[in-house]
Amino acid sequence: MGLFDFLFKNKKDALTDFKKRGAIILDVRTKKEYDAGNITGSKNIPLQELGSRMGEVKKLDKPIITCCLSGGRSANATKILKDQGVEAINGGGWQNLNKKLLSRNFS
Repeated sequence: MGLFDFLFKNKKDALTDFKKRGAIILDVRTKKEYDAGNITGSKNIPLQELGSRMGEVKKLDKPIITCCLSGGRSANATKILKDQGVEAINGGGWQNLNKKLLSRNFS
């Protein structure tokens, strides 16, 4: 198993664990981007609003899987959430994450 296999396997395992525990998908793109397409059931809080809406996120009391267009903003959001004591992982780009969540091989 190579380094990339190891890293992606761990991410898949983490996504599986979060999904089993009822994780919330948090899409941190702008409202306009989100409205153009998103993961069904996801919550939209744009990255620039995340700090001021942290109370709202903490009230969810669930693990958070962040996503955006390509993974950059969601990586920033994951760091912000973790720094505030919220259990979070970066799901990356929303379209890829959606495919993974809907995949029959993803349990």
